Amino acid sequence: MPKYGFEDEAWERAKDEAREVLIDVARRESTITYSDLTARIHAITLDPHDFAMRTFLNEISTAEHERGQGLLSVVVVYKYGGVPGPGFFELARSLGFRVQDELAFMVEEANRVYQAWRL
Repeated sequence: MPKYGFEDEAWERAKDEAREVLIDVARRESTITYSDLTARIHAITLDPHDFAMRTFLNEISTAEHERGQGLLSVVVVYKYGGVPGPGFFELARSLGFRVQDELAFMVEEANRVYQAWRL
């Protein structure tokens, strides 16, 4: 069944593409904007402001969390402000994280992800 109008196979290929980009960003201990990430995904065309982007990143982060690698989408941030969108923090809470201070949580989780992918 298509997800947001995308065939499952294309959606999964796009997640694989995005995951590789995000791992590269994490290895450099950096961040990437939503728009820069979408420009590097070729299997599907995602709008950085589309609700599908939230689901897309949540699926990637949930899978990485289950592997013990942290919430990988912490490295995807707004161009202005340099922080993840509200969907990131909602996902963290839904996975059982206690997020009281969002900025402090973001820094802690980014450090955890950077450590997981450090070469």
